[in-house]
Amino acid sequence: MPPGSYETNISSFSSFFQGWLQRQEQFLNEIIIAQNTLNESQEGVIRDLIFRVLAHYQEYYEEKSRMTHRNVFYMFSPAWFTPLEKSFFWIAGFKPGLAFSLVMNSVNDLNENQVERINRLRVETRVEEKNLMDELAKIQESVAAPPLMRLAQQFGIELPSDREIREVDENIETLRSAMEIVVTDADRLRTRTAENVVGILNPLQGLRFLIAVAQLQLRIRMIGMQREAERHQMDTSDGW
Repeated sequence: MPPGSYETNISSFSSFFQGWLQRQEQFLNEIIIAQNTLNESQEGVIRDLIFRVLAHYQEYYEEKSRMTHRNVFYMFSPAWFTPLEKSFFWIAGFKPGLAFSLVMNSVNDLNENQVERINRLRVETRVEEKNLMDELAKIQESVAAPPLMRLAQQFGIELPSDREIREVDENIETLRSAMEIVVTDADRLRTRTAENVVGILNPLQGLRFLIAVAQLQLRIRMIGMQREAERHQMDTSDGW
């Protein structure tokens, strides 16, 4: 990657994310209005709105996928998220299972069949979450394996040979590829879980679920930004 291009990519994604969040707020307002004004007879209108909201999320994950391919390591602590937002991270994003807490708290008229299907989906998602965490743990363990560890031990004592440097480069590339696959699979699980939950709900229930998702995300964002502003103000005051 040419010098400066990485910083350009970060700036580009950060700008995209800011615009995406603005559209997220607009969609939230549109969903709330639809929930308050539409009824079951307008199912087609509601489904079209749900489709557009899900497409909005898909746009984020497609752009994130491109950024992940450029530098997957950065996605585990991206600068465009606040520390509070990052505290909710699970493999470079929100945990898929969070969807089940949101749907149970936001939709209070689920029938028995819906509850059974959601519980079954919850179990399946939990298994996939565990599999991804196991895979991530294996990858992290590989970081301490030779030749990376051997070279780290030698660093500062003697210069590494060209062969050792090539071995490290090869291992870093292998690590990068493995991490990219895990993040991609985690994002697919996130989107698939949300889509499956929406598929179980009726259109009006789907609106309530999507409202809960957007409100949580934007609220965490708002609180995180406020905390960062307060911290910056305190740091500035301490400097006087």
